[in-house]
Amino acid sequence: MSFLMNTYARQPVSFARGEGVWLWDEAGRKYLDAVAGVAVNSLGHAHPRLAQALCEQAHTLIHTSNLYQIPKQEQLAERLCHLAGMDKAFICNSGAEANEAAIKLTRMYGHGKGIEIPTIIVMERSFHGRTMATLTATGNRKVQAGFEPLVKGFVRVPYNDIAAVAQIAEHNKNVVAVLVEPVQGEGGVQVPDPTYLQELRRLCDAHGWLLMLDEIQTGIGRTGTWFAFQQAGIVPDVMALAKGLGGGMPIGACLAKGVAAEVFKPGNHGSTFGGNPLACAAALETLAVVDEQDLCRHASELGEYIRAGLKTQLNGVMGVVEVRGAGLMIGVELDRPCVELVRRALEQGLLINVTADNVVRLLPPLVIQRDEAAQLIEMLGKLIKEFLAV
Repeated sequence: MSFLMNTYARQPVSFARGEGVWLWDEAGRKYLDAVAGVAVNSLGHAHPRLAQALCEQAHTLIHTSNLYQIPKQEQLAERLCHLAGMDKAFICNSGAEANEAAIKLTRMYGHGKGIEIPTIIVMERSFHGRTMATLTATGNRKVQAGFEPLVKGFVRVPYNDIAAVAQIAEHNKNVVAVLVEPVQGEGGVQVPDPTYLQELRRLCDAHGWLLMLDEIQTGIGRTGTWFAFQQAGIVPDVMALAKGLGGGMPIGACLAKGVAAEVFKPGNHGSTFGGNPLACAAALETLAVVDEQDLCRHASELGEYIRAGLKTQLNGVMGVVEVRGAGLMIGVELDRPCVELVRRALEQGLLINVTADNVVRLLPPLVIQRDEAAQLIEMLGKLIKEFLAV
């Protein structure tokens, strides 16, 4: 009997140790990790510099609370704002918390403009978290089912549909913001048109809305630049980060620019654990390694290599719809549900994820090397071909 609540359909394996892109289970069997804790372990497993930074900080100071100044938190906020071209940062513990902060900020912004029910435009098939506000913003009925009544103040449109957003602007005067993922992750690694974010930026500017980007999965080098929005040549008003930011340590951040950066005042928002010295030390070291080892460029190059390799492997295979992605955020869409592939891959020593029922999602650590990427291509290509041949 397990004393854990039954909230996960866990795979029948537990891991004892890791190194780089590799994990070993308790029996000593080796696995190539192409999930990275769902885009969290950006530096792979047991990275020596991250481990050292954590040990040194744990020996010095783990937590004091935000009742006091926290120098490493201030350093992290400055570093993130510098990298993103933003003005202020709120440091928290997770992506859901970062999005929750963004939603609260937007509501205060709307009330400040005299709008009684500030409304946020969100997208179909999106994923923003599991809190009441973020699951309402999420465009997945499975996530919402059973938790009604949901939170008011959201209106939903199809992803990658600028016309739908423009139509909302004509009929809903309560809109104050748009919340969107630059690339949808849980929605099946959906990559929008190249001008999508630019057009959203234009609409937000025209109507006085805040453009809020959920870069929880796409940020910190995952898509080949520090942040996915940099590839569109725009800057958001608000941005949520988490996942790869701490290299495995729980940490999130909500960044803001311009008027959005001045919305919160003391007492409006907070976090007991958010921005503690230990988590901030992990994030600062993670950012340093990504920068010094040029892992953004590496992610771009290796992602292109993996996508090209999979397209070659799966060329002409009936049942393969598309291989797509950005950087090391890769999706292989099939024409049928393929959750069974997760178990088959596990048996072959490969960790993958399936999202949206029929998309194999790959999120390997940013430190993956070309020979490891070649193994991933060969293993996954063979598994998919065998699965589709049944």
